[in-house]
Amino acid sequence: MDDQNKNLILATVLSFVVILTWFLLFPPPDKAAVDPNQAAVTETENPASPSLATAPSAAAGTVPGAESAAAVTADTPRVPVETARLSGSISLIGGRIDDLKLKDYRVTIEPESPIVQMLGPVSSPHPYYALYGWAPGTGLGLEDVPGANTPWTVENGETLTTETPVTLRWNSPTGMIFRRTIAVDENFMFKVTQSVENAGSAQASLAPYGIIARRGEPEGRKKFFILHEGVVAMADGTLTETDYSDMPDLDVMPSEGARAEVMSVADSGWIGFTDHFWMSTLIPETGTPFKAVAKYDDARDIYQTEAVLPTMTVAPGETKEVTTQLFAGAKEWETIRDYQNAGVDRFIDSIDWGWFFFLTKPIFWVLHHLNQLIGNMGWSIICLTLLIKALLFPLAYKSYVSMAKMKELQPEMEKMKENAGDDRQKLQQGMMELYKKNKVNPASGCLPIVMQIPIFFSLYKVIFVTLELRHAPWIGWIRDLSAPDPSSILNLFGLLPFAPPDATSFLAILSLGFLPIVLGISMWLQQKLNPAPTDKTQAMIFAWMPWVFMFMLGHFASGLVLYWIANNTITFTQQYIIMRTQGFKPDVFGNILRSLRLKPKGDPKTDKK
Repeated sequence: MDDQNKNLILATVLSFVVILTWFLLFPPPDKAAVDPNQAAVTETENPASPSLATAPSAAAGTVPGAESAAAVTADTPRVPVETARLSGSISLIGGRIDDLKLKDYRVTIEPESPIVQMLGPVSSPHPYYALYGWAPGTGLGLEDVPGANTPWTVENGETLTTETPVTLRWNSPTGMIFRRTIAVDENFMFKVTQSVENAGSAQASLAPYGIIARRGEPEGRKKFFILHEGVVAMADGTLTETDYSDMPDLDVMPSEGARAEVMSVADSGWIGFTDHFWMSTLIPETGTPFKAVAKYDDARDIYQTEAVLPTMTVAPGETKEVTTQLFAGAKEWETIRDYQNAGVDRFIDSIDWGWFFFLTKPIFWVLHHLNQLIGNMGWSIICLTLLIKALLFPLAYKSYVSMAKMKELQPEMEKMKENAGDDRQKLQQGMMELYKKNKVNPASGCLPIVMQIPIFFSLYKVIFVTLELRHAPWIGWIRDLSAPDPSSILNLFGLLPFAPPDATSFLAILSLGFLPIVLGISMWLQQKLNPAPTDKTQAMIFAWMPWVFMFMLGHFASGLVLYWIANNTITFTQQYIIMRTQGFKPDVFGNILRSLRLKPKGDPKTDKK
């Protein structure tokens, strides 16, 4: 076996191992069964400290006056929220922002599919909401501060829009007047200003806080290692990510009443929950120190994040206020980047770029701007492939030239093997001198393949993680580049009147779409630039490789398969042209006939002109 074939087989084996390992680590997610009769959740509060549940809760038991979940939803007045991109309402019990829908996004690609529900009230199957309040200090009791079940009244505004903020008001029994002004911009950022006016005769101290709480993990969570879902926090430039599955392992902190992780933020930061495509985040003003807390109540399966600001002292007749922002919406790269440019520290890192962020970030940046220029993400992926191949062309050219020179040296290498006999050391020394003399690097043939592996994984990360690929169409039947090709060879791509096997079926692995089959053919044609290896083992490996890859990548995202097809096509063209410039005429058609045993093996045409 010559060194060229050794290198190619080594690169093939490495590619197989890496991709197979990736496929085993990140299998298709199981569909979570949702019980349509799931009972509504009822939760209670204790506003003594910002903690779990619908409100701060550190102590067990029901606080007098706490309402049931059904009452909060059915009988409580609400303030409508209506913008070009959002719809929902704010509950006047607790002043919760607990009903929010994203108008621009639907659950599936079907036009009649429901709009994505971002936040849900306590009575919904999946409660998820934002709550603000004050923790009492010196001179105040629990009844003197607003909590989860405080009955707010509307002081100003009727509907929350981008032009009309809403102000809520509540008077405490001891003469403290609390106001909460809520505004929203044209995208997904709320601005919440909490104020307290001391109309009493005694000085009081209290601490403002914000809470995002949810019961259970997100519905339909994929649980892929490639994707972070859970708590995401930025504390003075340090990013912290805690998966939902890791939160039950947090340390129990009696002071917080649950398992918790506490981070002190001195100048700038934020904390919240990030899911696959959506995110909710509490963002105090830059320059304001605060305590960022991530909590989990395993008894009730409640996840919670908090931003607790410093205690304020309010003298009689004095008014103080504090403003925080709440992001609740889609993780659109451009929108989040604009918020970062407006002062939210490293907000773009709320998108999970992964370990290869130095590749995923620029790859997505280029893909995003190509899509803005072209208007179609599929064609943008093809253009991105062209750019990547252009950048790697010098390396590819050097590799192909080296491979061509190796072919020229093949007769001399065979003579060396005959002369060396069983003396392996003599053979190696002779070959090294031959390589040095002719300026050939036998390992360079592997470089293009090795370089493609991190690019392939980075593009896979970009396609899987970023919202811009979600439900992005290409042509015809490819309506979602982030999902596998929906067509199937088992029903002749829709010509036969039955549906392909479900993804959970064993036969699903045989249900290849049109794009994966084209991928296998493109790899097979690329092999035919050279005659099959004379060694039977090598020939067998090379013969099976395209079809194994076809099945391995068959259920990956369509955008990724499209990239691989474009890459193979461009590589075929590059290699053909380079081989011609080096004096070789690839006999592609002849090699195909020989592989099908329709042409004698002794009739190769891949010779020098």
